[in-house]
Amino acid sequence: MQEIEAYGTAWCPQVKEVLARLDHAGIAYRYHDIDADKKAAKTVYRLQRGTRRVPTLVLADGTVLVEPTDDHLRDRLATAAGTEQKEETT
Repeated sequence: MQEIEAYGTAWCPQVKEVLARLDHAGIAYRYHDIDADKKAAKTVYRLQRGTRRVPTLVLADGTVLVEPTDDHLRDRLATAAGTEQKEETT
């Protein structure tokens, strides 16, 4: 699976939970702290059309997940992994 772009803040417990889930699953991601990185903050504003909610994930297929629940994140990552496996075997 290609790397996920993960946007968050150091103080948000939900961001920490999502990153821990990605780590536990062995999923590669690039983390951007929107409090420390103005370019990353602008990206989140653009993706969300003017809001600033975290965590925000951009998957390899361009799907944007904002404050995903555990179930939604798990389902979406499983779908993405299944799609990638099909592409590799064809």
